[in-house]
Amino acid sequence: MPDAYILGIESSCDETAAAVVRSSEQLISNVVASQIATHQPFGGVVPELASREHLRAIVPVVRQALAEANQTYDSVDAIAVTQGPGLAGALLVGISYAKALAFALDKPLLAVNHLEGHIHAVLLEERQKGNHELQFPVLALVVSGGHTHLYLAAQKSEGWTYENIGHTRDDAAGEAFDKVAKLLGLGYPGGPIIDRLAPHGDPSAVKFPPAQIKHRDRRDHRGKDPSEYKEVETDQPRFDFSYSGIKTAVLRYVEVHEMQASIEIRRKALAKIPKPKLEDYLANCDRRTLDLVASFQRTIVEDLVGKTLAAARACDVASLFVTGGVAANNELRATFERQGAQDGVPVYFPSRPLSTDNAAMIAAAAYPKFLAKDFAAMDFSAEAGLVLR
Repeated sequence: MPDAYILGIESSCDETAAAVVRSSEQLISNVVASQIATHQPFGGVVPELASREHLRAIVPVVRQALAEANQTYDSVDAIAVTQGPGLAGALLVGISYAKALAFALDKPLLAVNHLEGHIHAVLLEERQKGNHELQFPVLALVVSGGHTHLYLAAQKSEGWTYENIGHTRDDAAGEAFDKVAKLLGLGYPGGPIIDRLAPHGDPSAVKFPPAQIKHRDRRDHRGKDPSEYKEVETDQPRFDFSYSGIKTAVLRYVEVHEMQASIEIRRKALAKIPKPKLEDYLANCDRRTLDLVASFQRTIVEDLVGKTLAAARACDVASLFVTGGVAANNELRATFERQGAQDGVPVYFPSRPLSTDNAAMIAAAAYPKFLAKDFAAMDFSAEAGLVLR
């Protein structure tokens, strides 16, 4: 297969990223401009602010990625960009810039699904390690602030196909982490904070009921637009998730145990510290809060691992990928590795820098499209609800 240096651009949410990847198997450069400081005062991503920050960052980020890779605009072979899913305004910044570059440089333009990028982050790093013989079929759990999906992945000639066999009915797992952290006055982003605090609490202190999914999700997810989903009957087994219930359970626990006053004190105290360290969080958390955090995380992790491994057994998969921002969680990784080994299923994760949103995964996922000459037309646009198939 021919070598190709692909410039990837990612702007689906609150990270402006650019990277250069060679032939989907060598990471040459990877630059990410974070917007955490911008969104922190609001406790979550503000779409209008995200778009504005992408506009400021995208040109210097791309220039830096090219410089670190010892490449130029002219020397790269193609330009890849995230088409969706994500925030429409944020996506349009990356797409508009990628189109302008492709047109001006007369380079092929490749449109990539963000979720496929997360899956190819695992493949990229395995190839870098020299592991070119992954066993199929592959089951991929993509779990982040905006997504919790299970895909059966198959390789067909140069390209890949994906069958969705599970998704969240309401909140994504990462969103539940962020909202519970905000509720408890721990700040944003909540996932990494909860991950660091959980080992200091008792994960069995608070008993959360398992998610109750009482009816089949009958929506047909084969359409491009979520508003166009149709009601269909299917015999395909599904392994769906639900995390709105545990958020409500945490809220009720806070109310019953009258924790609001201490939460407000903690929120104000942490707001005065520019970059709180673990000791700062621990100094402002009582035993009940630490136990609640640990119990919440354990419940989410057990649900993700239990349903994913049940799907792996039902589909008789040979390999399991766990990717996306929540894949950086220490307890999730350790539990998957332990229980995956018991089930005899090898579990692969991306490194932590490639777990969260980045452009290396976009450039890696674009290479099969480059080989197949599956180039994007110049009139394509952002698809906030783009479905992976």
